[in-house]
Amino acid sequence: MKPTSVAGALAAFALLASPLATVAGTPAAPAFAPESFRATVSFLADDLLEGRDTGSRGHEIAARYVASRFEALGLKPGGDDGGWFQRITFQQTDPGATPGSVAITAPNGKTQNWTHGTDVLVGLNPNEPALDIAAPLVFVGYGIENAKLGIDDYAGLDVKGKIVVTLRGFPQGLPSEEAAHASATKAQAADRHGAIGMVSIGTLLSMKTRPWAQSVHFADEPSFAWVGADGKAFDEAPGIRITASLNEPAAQALFEGASQGLATIRAIADQPGGRPKGFALKTRIRIQSQSVTKRVTSPNVVAILPGSDPALKAEYVVLSAHLDHIGITPPKPGDKPDTDRINNGALDNAAGIATMLEVARAAAEAPVAPRRSLIFLASTAEEKGLLGADYYARHPSVPIKAIVGNVDLDMPLLLYRFTDVTAFGADHSTLGPIVAKAVAPMGVTLSPDPMPAQTIFVRSDHYMFVKQGVPAVFLATGFANGGEKHWEKFLGGAYHHPDDDMAQKIDWEAGARFADANYRIMRAMADADTPPLWYAKDFFGDTFAPDAKKAKRP
Repeated sequence: MKPTSVAGALAAFALLASPLATVAGTPAAPAFAPESFRATVSFLADDLLEGRDTGSRGHEIAARYVASRFEALGLKPGGDDGGWFQRITFQQTDPGATPGSVAITAPNGKTQNWTHGTDVLVGLNPNEPALDIAAPLVFVGYGIENAKLGIDDYAGLDVKGKIVVTLRGFPQGLPSEEAAHASATKAQAADRHGAIGMVSIGTLLSMKTRPWAQSVHFADEPSFAWVGADGKAFDEAPGIRITASLNEPAAQALFEGASQGLATIRAIADQPGGRPKGFALKTRIRIQSQSVTKRVTSPNVVAILPGSDPALKAEYVVLSAHLDHIGITPPKPGDKPDTDRINNGALDNAAGIATMLEVARAAAEAPVAPRRSLIFLASTAEEKGLLGADYYARHPSVPIKAIVGNVDLDMPLLLYRFTDVTAFGADHSTLGPIVAKAVAPMGVTLSPDPMPAQTIFVRSDHYMFVKQGVPAVFLATGFANGGEKHWEKFLGGAYHHPDDDMAQKIDWEAGARFADANYRIMRAMADADTPPLWYAKDFFGDTFAPDAKKAKRP
């Protein structure tokens, strides 16, 4: 069947499934039906969509389904060339036939060798399929350079043309979200100083948090990047040509003959605020890497509801949710023929898409449209590194300065009657009080981040908007009323597993309630006289929107 035929059939179904907005000609308040929410999740989590992996046929079907729902609501296309889809080319990079390797030469000329997947993991360069690089080494502490945090680990060091060695993570005692951002930009810092490669080694804390065996388990996963107009895979640190991560034997070999031993360095790093100083190492390293690439395409799906206010409709509020999931798990030795390997992604993130579609329906059918315009974004490749949202935030349907706020919906846990929500990032902008005030009439409270050590604020799609200067939060069901135990059980079980399917005891009333909460939040953002604003002297606001109008922190 041709795509247009599929879209047409789905659009007709969507019209039939959509709740009526009026009764006897009188506009009704938005109603959110559990049955409607369940119908969307049921379709997107069906085995026939095979887990909606990026670039897969299942994801394409899901994208057409979402587009048909948008069209049935009378929304305007926000994709390429007047259509619903923003088609993105991705490059998938896999290990080549020859495993990567690391050789470390001591001051006495003795060389030790390791193969990828043993005590070393060698990164893949999406734009250079065959690499063989040898260079001197410089230890740069945590490898962080951030003036707002008062950290410059490169002070007094010459790393040009060399490979830097960094500790994983960030100094203990720093604000977790700000430090997580600084940690995530280590490659860019090394690139600015002229380094050609980067090697990471564990701290005492990082080795406990993520054991080496866990890293090895994912060692051969492909990497993804979106392809730019220049035909190259996008890379924020193109000068860093080679990377590697080292386990204990290889890490110890790096510091042979060094002026300060690795044990001493780790002891310093293990103290609150501990920041080991950098110095040139006496060893040299040679890293070899081979990779193969292929390109796939996958769409974001974008719709726009024009605002009703003549002045404010030129400003846009974005509600986003990722449509992709992780597809089909490869078979393992010993699997039975009937082993379920389809990762349906019912809660992650069919539930987020269902929420977005219910909000879109309520907004489109409202007697009075929101004052500001709304953008609904069903993003792709979130599971590959937030790539679809990153591409959209850099190539938006409207000028990025016209986008005044974003709420992202990712994996709302609808296994219990939630009584609170968490808006990750609420402390950075006026979105915090906007969310709190909007959901209060429902008897729902806004709770602080219950797991700040996990730095959730920099790990979901909304952060791609933050990086473009847009105030944004990631909204999730909270830990109250038994939520904490449900979150713990889900993350340790069904998360990224075939058990995240329709057999779960999903509370569909909670789904409707979550949609209601998000509609209230979107209307509050869209209808207020003042758009969401970064707080004055906020780390992220000052970093990504230094010239934007700011609000006084309460």
